[in-house]
Formats: sequence, C-alpha cells, structure tokens
Amino acid sequence: MRSPCPPPPGRSAELRRRFAEEARCERPDLSTLCLLVGAEADGTLDEAGMDAAEIELDRLAGLLPYRPGTPLAWAQALRELLGERCGFHGTPGDYRRLESSLLHEVLRRRRGLPILLSVVWMEVARRAGAPVYGVALPGHFVVGFGEAEQQVLADPFDGGRVLTGADAELLVVGATGAPLDASMLRPADPLDVVLRILNNVRAWAAARPERSDVAMWAVDLSLLLPSHPARLRYERAQLLVQRGEFLQGAAELEAYAEVVAGVDEAVASRIRGQAQAARAMLN
Repeated sequence: MRSPCPPPPGRSAELRRRFAEEARCERPDLSTLCLLVGAEADGTLDEAGMDAAEIELDRLAGLLPYRPGTPLAWAQALRELLGERCGFHGTPGDYRRLESSLLHEVLRRRRGLPILLSVVWMEVARRAGAPVYGVALPGHFVVGFGEAEQQVLADPFDGGRVLTGADAELLVVGATGAPLDASMLRPADPLDVVLRILNNVRAWAAARPERSDVAMWAVDLSLLLPSHPARLRYERAQLLVQRGEFLQGAAELEAYAEVVAGVDEAVASRIRGQAQAARAMLN
C-alpha cells in the first residue's frame, strides 16, 4: 500500500486551524487531535471518515462490561476486548508504515505503533468510564489504570498484556540502559502524547528524504501546539532549504539565529552561515 498523501491546500489550512483551536482548549480532546493529524496526512480522510472513527471508538466502548471495578479488572477487560476479541496489537513491521501513526488507519487495520494503540485503549476506556491515562515510558508508550498506589500498566502493542514491575523495568532498561524511575510512570498530558506522535511521523519522514512533504506538515502541526521545542523552527527552516525554497528557508534560519544569539553566539553565527549558503543556492 502506498503511503497516504496530504490534502489540498484549502483543506489543509482548515485542518490546521481546527488543530490549533483544539490544542488550546482547556481540555483538549485526544481523539479529535489525532484524527486531525490523520486528515493532514491522508487527503482521503474526510469529515464522514473522521466521524466514523469516533463512532467506532464509541462502539468499542459499548462492548466493555459495565464498570469492571479495580484497575486490574479494567486492564483485563480492555485486553480481552481489544487485544483478544478485536485483535489490536503491533508488529515490528508497523514501524515502517506511516499508517501506524494515524488513528483512523490503526482502527481500520488494528495495527499500529505503541502510542497509537495506546490512544485506542485510552479513548475506548475513557468512554466507558475507566481511570485510564497514557504512560510515556522511554522508547515504549503504554497505558495506566488507577492511582499511583494501585497503578496497573498494560502494553497495547503486545495485545494489552498486563505488565509487572519487572516488565516495565525491562522496557525502560532496554530503551535507555537506565533503571525505571517513578517519574516515568506519571500520566502523560494529551498534548505531550500528540507531540510524541508527530515526532514519530517526523522520524519516519527523516528516513525517507523523498517524503519531506510529510516532515513539513508534521513540523508545522507541532509548532501549532502551545508548548513545543524551539529547535523545531530550525528544523522547519532546514526543510524549506531541502525542498528548494531557499529564500524562505534562509529567512527562517536568520530569524532562528537571532533567538539563539542570546544564548550561544557561536551557534548563531554558524546558523547565519547556513542562511547565507541557502541564499547562494539561487545563483
């Protein structure tokens, strides 16, 4: 299957406006933001398709037993429904597909990256009234149920397998080489989840220079979030140069250099040199 292609400019502008508006809500809706990301990635995802994805999440939530009870009971109920009955899980090959980062495609294929499968778990569980949240372990996103003293972790990528403390420790050690720290088990903010999803999209595109269009929209959406790394502006400028938009890229490099100058003049000087080199490419 070919990777999805972005929508036309007018549709894209409207999606970005809605994305920025939702991201600045008092309580941003995670599924809405993920579907807007999906629509920016896939020009075939229209309003009816976005509504259908929300309806599917509602339908799945309706299949859960009424308030199972303890955090462990919730985790087991989600595993039985989503992992066993519906077959949601991940495989190593999913890391090579852009669709694995798009919520509507994950709902259709029942495959995806750990963080997108976790979004499915969270959104289905939330609709059913579960005490659920994302847990951004280094290198591997999972879901948590219950308060800290009763916390139960589950791994949607592994079909919702309930994790022991030793399992979580192994995931962290495998990703970082460092031991699990209690701070890693805190609930992830929805906007941080969205930024991490966009980071995954950017990583996918970085390995495929011919898809700089994907890298560009992922950076642009990231910059619409209320909180984002300042270095994304530098990355955007570099992408513009890579895509042959030398004057705009040079201008953005110079603007970023001014920001950096107050912290590190040597780095700012190097970035100004990159801007000059970009302008020279017009000759």
